[in-house]
Order: sequence, then C-alpha cells, then structure tokens
Amino acid sequence: MPDIEISDLSVDYKTTHGNIHALEKVEFQLDNGESIGIAGESACGKSTLGLTIIKMLQGGEISSGKISFDGKSILDMSESKFDSTLRWKEISMVFQGAMNSLDPVFTIKQQFDELLKQHGFDDNPDKIIHDSIHAVNLDQSVLDKYPHELSGGMKQRIVIAMALLLKPKFVIADEPTTALDVLIQAQIINLLKSLKKNGMSLMLISHDLAILSEVAEKIGVMYGGKMVEFGTSSEIYNDPKHPYTQGLLSSIPTLRTEKKIKFIPGNPPDLSAPQTGCRFFDRCPDAMEKCKTAPPKIKTKSGYVLCWLYE
Repeated sequence: MPDIEISDLSVDYKTTHGNIHALEKVEFQLDNGESIGIAGESACGKSTLGLTIIKMLQGGEISSGKISFDGKSILDMSESKFDSTLRWKEISMVFQGAMNSLDPVFTIKQQFDELLKQHGFDDNPDKIIHDSIHAVNLDQSVLDKYPHELSGGMKQRIVIAMALLLKPKFVIADEPTTALDVLIQAQIINLLKSLKKNGMSLMLISHDLAILSEVAEKIGVMYGGKMVEFGTSSEIYNDPKHPYTQGLLSSIPTLRTEKKIKFIPGNPPDLSAPQTGCRFFDRCPDAMEKCKTAPPKIKTKSGYVLCWLYE
C-alpha cells in the first residue's frame, strides 16, 4: 500500500478578480520510506500542494481529488480528527520562510513546550525536546535562547527540529535551504539525508533541481498548477521528457561538460485564466497546433508526462 497517494487533486483560490486555479489534476504516489522532490518556478503550485496535504490551506478550496495516507482519506477527515491523529504526529511540515515563524518574545524551549501542549503531549516533554534538538545537531543550550540570538542556519534547524518533534513518518519541507549560505545548505541537506536513512519519508519542495537530486528518489515537475512530469530521479535527470523539464535542466551549469547554459524565454501562465491546452505552449520550442488542446497523460518507464510529443 502506498504511504501517500494523491489523485486528481485540484485547488482554487477565490479572489475579487476571479478564481486562481493553483492546482489541477495533480497525482502521484509514494511508497513507505520513499521521498519526492517537487520542482518548478514560483507560483506553480508547489507550496499549495504541501499545505493541502497537511490541511492548512488558507483561502483555498479543494474542487476535486483524493489524498490518502496509509490508506486513510485525509480529505474526508474532520479538522479535529486530523489534528488529533495525524498532524505533526504522522505528517508535519517545515514551512516556507520558516526562520520567520519563530515567535521573538518566547524562548525556543517555551515554543517547543507550546507545540507539545497543542498536540496533547504534556507528560515528560523534556526528553522529546532534547532528542529532537540532538537530531538536528544543535547544543541543548539553544533551548534557553530567543530567536534573535540564533544564526539563520540555527533557526532553520530549530524549525526542522519542531517538525520532527513527534517523530512523524512523512515530512513536507518547503524551501528549507532558501536564503542560507552554501555551507549551511549542505548541513541541512545532510541532515535530511540522515533522517531518510532512519525511515522517514520526505517531500522536498525547491526551485533547485541540484538539491532535489541529493535527496529524492522521485521527482515531480510542476508548471502552471499541473504536474507535467513525474518519475524516478534517474529517469527525470538522465532522460527528461517534457520540454519544460528539459529547459530546467539546461539552465543548470555543470563542471563535467562544456554545455551552453540556456534559459526558458517568456513568463509563467496567468492561473486566473489558464489556456485550455498545454500551459507551456507559449514558451515551448516544440509547440505544435494540437498543443492548443489539453495534452494526454503518457506513461513513461517510471511515471508519466503530459505532452503531445509522446502521443
């Protein structure tokens, strides 16, 4: 049984200017212990996907789809049941801009205590907190400090420790290395890799395909609210199918070859009025007339691609 299974997931945001179609018919599945990297440019729906899974979507409305975790339907659960049985205990999240999520007027220890109290763990919290701090390679002395007394890398690891506090099976990490220097980025990535070795599943959201290649066994490439390609990391990196995936990989410099760095011209689609066909049509070097109609879902060796080129 898959650990996480998502099918036909669509999410809209209602605004005064009309609906924003943030996700449309997204689907993938992960087996127990597997990890997925979610790649794509800003406003393609990556963070919305993570927030939908943990049921913390603000202002959004799920118009269709299913999300199953260990065979349980998340979307059919009441908020109280999900909060008492799954949120933070089985599924947790490192939010985008996590370093700014710490309350400046409370010590780190007080914020850990509050999180445990919120989720019903009042008995002997000290051991749980100390184990969590140890897991992210921080000294216990940070517990008595306020957020402004910590470096950016330390604050990021504190937020990751909070996500690991109740030893969840599945962690969603939304841009956990953004705004960190390369040394701290390496420490965070090594931390995530070590946690995976202990059996934790991970959904890592990032613009950086190089970082995703370090951690994830599977990759989902998102564009304009759709997952345009999904498969194993090996297939996505070595034999990318979708022109958008090919464009992303062509923009990454490498020391092993002298390939010319390319960029993807144009701008992302307007999700308040998305075109009916392939959303990459206006920017695609291989666009054909039939791309103006919705692309088919074509099976690949390890997943699928939404593209008329492989009809």
